Amino acid sequence: MNVNKNYDVIIIGGSYAGLSAAMALGRALRNVLIIDSGLPCNRQTPHSHNFITQDGAKPSEIAAAAKAQVLKYKSVKFLSDFAVDGKKTEKGFELTTQSGLAFTAKKLVFATGVKDIMPDIKGFSDCWGVSVIHCPYCHGYEVKDEKTGILANGDFALHYAQLIRNWTKDLAIFTNGTSTLTREQTDKITKHNIPIIEKEIAYLKHENGHIQQIVFNDHSTFDLKAIYSRPDFEQHCKIPEMLGCELTEQGLLKVDMFQRTTVTNVFACGDNSSPMRSVANAVSTGSLVGAMTNNIMTEEEF
Repeated sequence: MNVNKNYDVIIIGGSYAGLSAAMALGRALRNVLIIDSGLPCNRQTPHSHNFITQDGAKPSEIAAAAKAQVLKYKSVKFLSDFAVDGKKTEKGFELTTQSGLAFTAKKLVFATGVKDIMPDIKGFSDCWGVSVIHCPYCHGYEVKDEKTGILANGDFALHYAQLIRNWTKDLAIFTNGTSTLTREQTDKITKHNIPIIEKEIAYLKHENGHIQQIVFNDHSTFDLKAIYSRPDFEQHCKIPEMLGCELTEQGLLKVDMFQRTTVTNVFACGDNSSPMRSVANAVSTGSLVGAMTNNIMTEEEF
């Protein structure tokens, strides 16, 4: 691509949310640069679900089709690079990439997602997004009625037990150590014949990411077809925090109903600012950001 230096909007992150924002802005005739590192968090996931018209498609195929459509708008450019630094300027913002390029923009959109922090369990990261899953709306139908585990503790274990029981009654909770569930929570879970197993996990036995067993430190095993888990996460990109954007208690970028962060002219969309981690939500919030960003610019220019 012929890289200009100055843009109306720079979008950091070129997956579903970023591409959705870029389409709205491209159709609004805005000069847009998308900077993307090519490492979406769902890159191991074989199929995407619960996104109308694309149910069952490969995530990479959805993203590739979206990118091809977005880049038909000539004012939108795509750069494969990694944004490493950002600062405010008198006229907006300046961003620097890993390759040493620098760009300026009036507005910034962060569609950078989050980085999952894998627990120290051998095999977990290999199964993540394949048979170790986080969202029943995205993946639950494909493992309905299967022998299923919940790797969680405390409040979250109860929440998952209540939720996942809608898809399968063959459930077990694995706390990977001493349970932190209250007596009331424990009674509520066990009355539904859901065992709570407090053994420490040694590793997950799997084949190409498809789990077969949990193997415990005492060498006992438990056969499974799927595990629900929600590991800790951190922001994939630190530039919003460099610019002064606030985070929520959960570690998400704090945004208002129009996806504006706490820093003027900086927006966020997709997984970095929402607990609803899904393709559909990323596309929705990205489209909203594109429209809101353009709307603000039209008011400023009028």
